[in-house]
Amino acid sequence: MELRHLRYFRVLAETLNFTRAAERLHIAQPPLSRQIQQLEDELGVALIERGRPLRLTEAGRFFYEHSVQLLEQLGRVSDDTRRIAEGQRRWFGIGFAPSTLYGALPELIRQLRGEAAIELGLSELTTLPQVEALKRGRIDIGFGRIHIEDPAIVQEVIRQDPLVAALPAGHRLLVAPASLEELAREPFVLYPASPRPSYADHVLALFARDDLKIRVAQMTNELQTAIGLVSAGIGISLVPASVQRLHRDDIGYTPLLDASATSPIVISYRKDDNSPLLRRCLKLVKNLDSE
Repeated sequence: MELRHLRYFRVLAETLNFTRAAERLHIAQPPLSRQIQQLEDELGVALIERGRPLRLTEAGRFFYEHSVQLLEQLGRVSDDTRRIAEGQRRWFGIGFAPSTLYGALPELIRQLRGEAAIELGLSELTTLPQVEALKRGRIDIGFGRIHIEDPAIVQEVIRQDPLVAALPAGHRLLVAPASLEELAREPFVLYPASPRPSYADHVLALFARDDLKIRVAQMTNELQTAIGLVSAGIGISLVPASVQRLHRDDIGYTPLLDASATSPIVISYRKDDNSPLLRRCLKLVKNLDSE
């Protein structure tokens, strides 16, 4: 499938007439018909009912809506790419682990988006993929939860987030702060399942430090999924305290007796990156974290 197929189909869907569509596209009608037929053959579905009048099939209506979105997004990407190439804007990529969104990161994103000279790109990535994305130039800074040794990457801990236990509503351990020993008797929902090492290994190491082993009832890749499984009674989970901002009636949180049970927020960036934009971002991060 090529972009011209999307463009041709969009015009045909809007005119519902091969002759008028061909005129708008400045091509002859037979080539237009062939291109639409090629598109249908590739998709394996009929997009148009070729009667009088021409009609879109159900699949055609769906494809039209999404092809319009794709073409509009491509147009924006093309415009922004030209502006960046002309020096009007600078592209800056941020990678983030989902749990870091409950801290100061949203405010950082708001401030950077408010600067007209910056085109911001956001990628949801756990720490290990962040390091690879940094080395490949896909992102410029990452917000994660674990340390990764790599000579090309600088990592700084900007905060230690206390951990809390996420429990289903009504759980007996919600009445008072809990010890790791008490929590170890409960089934656990652990995340993320992959890639490893990850925050899951940080949690396992926390219990192993006290010679405790937890029973993992379910592994999942997403924080939100883990919270949902906790609410369903599958198990409990350890989450950063900032996640408590996610209010749900079917979930409760209890603090831990062990004050050393924390999870760091780790920023990562390229060792050889001395760009003013990165320095600006690092300054904003430190200012926001001190508030």
